[in-house]
Amino acid sequence: MWLEWLEVKQRTSFSLQANNLVLHTAMEHFKKNCSAAEHGGGVQNGCSGLPHIITSNVEHDSITLTAKHLQTVGKADVTCVPVSKVTARVDVEDIIAAVRPNTCLISVMLANNETGVIMPIQEICQRVKSLNKQHERLRILLHTDAAQALGKIPVDVQELGVDYLTIVGHKFYAPRVGALYVNGPGTKTPLYPMLFGGGQERNFRPGTENTPMIAGLGKAAELVTANLSRYQSHMLNIKMYLEERLQDVFRDKIRFNSHYPGSDILPNTCNVSILGPALQGWRVLSNCRRLLASVGAACHSTSGNRPSHILLSCGVPAEVAANALRLSVGRETTKEDVDAVAEDLRETVQLLEKMN
Repeated sequence: MWLEWLEVKQRTSFSLQANNLVLHTAMEHFKKNCSAAEHGGGVQNGCSGLPHIITSNVEHDSITLTAKHLQTVGKADVTCVPVSKVTARVDVEDIIAAVRPNTCLISVMLANNETGVIMPIQEICQRVKSLNKQHERLRILLHTDAAQALGKIPVDVQELGVDYLTIVGHKFYAPRVGALYVNGPGTKTPLYPMLFGGGQERNFRPGTENTPMIAGLGKAAELVTANLSRYQSHMLNIKMYLEERLQDVFRDKIRFNSHYPGSDILPNTCNVSILGPALQGWRVLSNCRRLLASVGAACHSTSGNRPSHILLSCGVPAEVAANALRLSVGRETTKEDVDAVAEDLRETVQLLEKMN
């Protein structure tokens, strides 16, 4: 499916722009449908209020903040469906229960960037497509941000059933370029440009194409297509070894924030807290000599030293979330690398506990 995606994608500078383009399109889709309805050419039902957007409370800021802005300026109604504090997944029934006659978009990420939890996108799409078949109902567009999932697990847009899927190159060893998959842009699925001034990308996203980065994205996609099973198996084995080593070193002081009953987790993501009053994540990382990691999403660096709202939303206690470290393994990570990290953390924790 990778090569098929690249033939129908719209190239964007960043995933942020891709996500904004989807929200912008949903608003235009609603407005144009309601305008047509006024003249007897569109679906009348659902046009009495503002466009309604449904998302979850653990989305990337490029979805959450954009949706909140649209709500703040009075252009849209937004429902952020909370994930379960047991499974850290959004429940399909909760999504469906939030649907209104004026719902124009549902956007839920494929996998969370902090917990690694994989969301039930296929099930959501199946249910929503049944709703879309109802007579005189405004079509609900379906979007997933697949930034964290690509290159780690199989992703097939036809199986998922989405209208839009956000692609981020550097998450699977491509250059830092983004793309947006659209299922039949401008024909089967609406797509309205945010930018104007050139005819590139079939007028959907004007601007001179960055050919080297686009080529790099395509080559990285080919490598994933050919090697995903091996990549996935390696990352999972190394992550399991990492968790075993951390458990051995810290025993009852360890808490895994990426373990949820009944939920599938990405093979590369380990979110962990080392319990103790002086072991906040930022403090541990600033004293490590070898380990380079983050306390949460790099895009949320402005949150300072506050506990991750993502972890809090998933039921992690505040004092545990404050100590969180987001550790990710990659295709080339070895057991020797893991041993070095475990030792680095052990020495750092000993140092901080003595200082305290």
